[in-house]
Amino acid sequence: MADKERWALILGASSGFGAACSRALADAGFNIFGVHFDLKSTLPRALQVKADVKAKGRQALFFNKNVADDRNREEILCKLEDYFEEVGGGSIGVMLHSVAFGNLKPFIASKPEDAVDRKAMEMTLDVMANSLVYWVQDLVRARLLVRGSKVFSMTSSGSHRVITGYGSVSAAKAALESHTRQLALELAPKGIAVNCFQAGVTDTPAFRMIPNHRRIQEHIMELHPDGRMTRPEDVARTLVALANPDLDWITGTVIRVDGGEDNI
Repeated sequence: MADKERWALILGASSGFGAACSRALADAGFNIFGVHFDLKSTLPRALQVKADVKAKGRQALFFNKNVADDRNREEILCKLEDYFEEVGGGSIGVMLHSVAFGNLKPFIASKPEDAVDRKAMEMTLDVMANSLVYWVQDLVRARLLVRGSKVFSMTSSGSHRVITGYGSVSAAKAALESHTRQLALELAPKGIAVNCFQAGVTDTPAFRMIPNHRRIQEHIMELHPDGRMTRPEDVARTLVALANPDLDWITGTVIRVDGGEDNI
């Protein structure tokens, strides 16, 4: 397949891991379909990623939509199908689910309004975990994910460790890993690999929203074997390596990209 025909779909393309992976995949010859959800104040970062992809000689089609909304997903997929029909066919070689939007209230608080409630809990799991399933379902039905396609999701050590203010997100990460394994099982006969990256603590806009994030950063800097935090580019380089179609026997697993951090 020629470079100009290689496409990646990045959910959460405007910052953090999604932005780094968009740029790295563009360097590797992929055009980018980017989905992001930005207001006026953060929209420039999405425009910068789009410009960077184009500067590398790749196509960049970006959609500023909430990825967890069913109607938005249907609209975007229709546009992808229309594009491929217009150019005579195509598919998604790589999909990355890098969606970080969840409630960070504690489970227990002196005032009920200061604790997570049912709506916030369910929203967090739906956005950060369940949306992966719905996107993959529709992409497979539309035959946009085909034999050789790779799907990646993003988890963290919070899936199995307790972190102050991270309870709802922790539950979503655990569910995301379970969804990844189940999708890998069911898509194996179709030759579609599904894996999950567990990145180390990384300084991203989403990380800065976590209560006590500075203390977490200080802890990692003091104890990490290599003395630094994980960078989005660490994950991006790993994704590009695993996007190699010859690496077709890795699926259903959590791949740690943390420099040994989770051993601390």
